[in-house]
Amino acid sequence: MATTMLADVDRLTDRAVDDIRAHSGTYAADAPVTRDDLWEICRDNLLRALEDFGGLAPTGGDFEWAARETGRRRAEQGVPLDTVLQAYRRGGRVLWQVMAEHLRARAGREADSRDVELDMASGVWETIDRYSVAMADAYRLAQLELQSRQDTRRVALFEALLDGRADDPAVASAAAAALGVPAYDRYVVVVAAQDPAAPPHPAPVLEARGMWSYWRPRSGRYAGIVRLPRRDTPAGGPASGPRGSADPAAGALLDVLRELTGATAGISPEFERLSHAGRALRLAEQTLRTLPAGSGEAAAFDDRLAQVLLSGRADIAERIVTVHLGPVLATGGERAALLTTLRVWLDHGCSAARAAELLYCHRNTVLNRIGRIAELTGRSSESGEARLGWALALRALPYAGLGDSPEPAAGEYEVGGT
Repeated sequence: MATTMLADVDRLTDRAVDDIRAHSGTYAADAPVTRDDLWEICRDNLLRALEDFGGLAPTGGDFEWAARETGRRRAEQGVPLDTVLQAYRRGGRVLWQVMAEHLRARAGREADSRDVELDMASGVWETIDRYSVAMADAYRLAQLELQSRQDTRRVALFEALLDGRADDPAVASAAAAALGVPAYDRYVVVVAAQDPAAPPHPAPVLEARGMWSYWRPRSGRYAGIVRLPRRDTPAGGPASGPRGSADPAAGALLDVLRELTGATAGISPEFERLSHAGRALRLAEQTLRTLPAGSGEAAAFDDRLAQVLLSGRADIAERIVTVHLGPVLATGGERAALLTTLRVWLDHGCSAARAAELLYCHRNTVLNRIGRIAELTGRSSESGEARLGWALALRALPYAGLGDSPEPAAGEYEVGGT
């Protein structure tokens, strides 16, 4: 039977191809698998199957070669595995139909021909099953290899973006395609410290909030590009910063990083062109450097401008502190209470009443402390120039190398005394 059918394998292939295309929209569409491609693969599979079924010497390669080649090629073409397995079942059905036709047409059919047909049917489907398993194994292996190559390419192009090599339009276009995002959209770069208590990177948490991101470890930190949802700002309306109510997406990113990841992270300003990720990375790194290590705090570059400027120049930071708050630092026991009161007073509109509420003391206590600072520094508390100098000096303290602790987080304003 196998020898007889091998002599007419081209016609058998035509029949199998027509049946597969009649029952599969993927194959009927001629893309990504053309009819010639399908015909070639079908012929190889039928040829090997008949040789194996009939116990004949293989004419090329082992009996599973065609199945493995099918799996590899279809994986590379992106044809779903279920679609390929369905094509195998259709091909097996056609193979059995032709065999049954040969059996029924032969002269002098034995009385036990039905038993023979049943035995042959079992053999045909056993062969098809073996081929299907070999094809599926090769398909999955090819998928893993393709995924590995794609991941390697994606990482390389992501690094090219962060290294500032995407000024080349070809690199920028390839990176956008590899990452699966537009070359122009709303993006920020986030640099997160690898805090022990934080997850490896925030991608799953951000994805759950509808934000695409891609992350890689980089110099002991995690760097990521985050795609923000489109801003629903009325035409002509102002573009707000991360804390602005007109841009909830940027605010949501800050909230997620602070509340759900536990990572200490710096966020770059928003940019439109993916090719600008390199510059944004540097700004995000500068922002991160202004945050206390392990604090779990996240901050946007635009909200840390003074700190970014001061953190890179310890000599200037020290001079600012010395000029504007030097006498206060020299007071010894008064120092902590005076600095904390000044910070709260400045942060709340220079309101003694509001500062007193937060510090759990009397309004007159706040006024007395501010007056003491004015006396020590020789500056009037009513002077805008003095207030600016004091505020800048307070922000410069963590970078001045004078042994003072970093600026406190919200809620750390309690001071003893009344």
